[in-house]
Amino acid sequence: MRRRRFCHRSHAGFTLIELMLAVAILGIIVTMMAEAFHAVAQSKLHAESRLTTERSGRAILWQMSNEIRGAVQTPLAPSRVIVMGSARYQGGLPMNTLTVSTLDPGHRRSVDGYGAEEIVTYNAVPNPTHRGWFMLERSQYSGLGTGSNPMPIVVADNMLGLKLRYFDGQQWGDVWNSENMSLGRQLPVAVSIELSLAGPKGEPLAFSTQVTLPMSITQW
Repeated sequence: MRRRRFCHRSHAGFTLIELMLAVAILGIIVTMMAEAFHAVAQSKLHAESRLTTERSGRAILWQMSNEIRGAVQTPLAPSRVIVMGSARYQGGLPMNTLTVSTLDPGHRRSVDGYGAEEIVTYNAVPNPTHRGWFMLERSQYSGLGTGSNPMPIVVADNMLGLKLRYFDGQQWGDVWNSENMSLGRQLPVAVSIELSLAGPKGEPLAFSTQVTLPMSITQW
């Protein structure tokens, strides 16, 4: 009887189908990881951009508040009182303007200690590079009438709205003109500021505060 010999061969490695399946699974995993990393990176950039916008909004409110709070009105010596706010609107959005004569401590003191040192103006103009956004410009010149008037600087280029209101001791109003007020009653008791800036994806970020003018108490 003839014996049959069977040769058993060990198959090392993978078949083509197994390799293709492994590559497909690896591709899916890599894609999921890339999407996760992209989402994390985008979230980080969004958070940082939002934080930058929030810091900018708070800084603008802080600066405007100091300058409004520094509006001068001296009962013992003549002073140039200027608080002029107009209720302008552009595209249905409040884009108010403000001019204030201020003795903000951050500025250089006047020669005699009483005269208004700086005239500061805030004005909104359309942003030419982004439709629907506005640039908030700030200009400043000496209340003593010395020196040239510098060009305005842009403190924000993503503004969506700026609304100012003025409290005369009895009611709030949208406009104020100290030149039309009687002497000694030219300053509002308080000013409210509502500022809106565009966030990272264009969503509005709102900032608001209310400022009391110390020198207005001399008139009531």
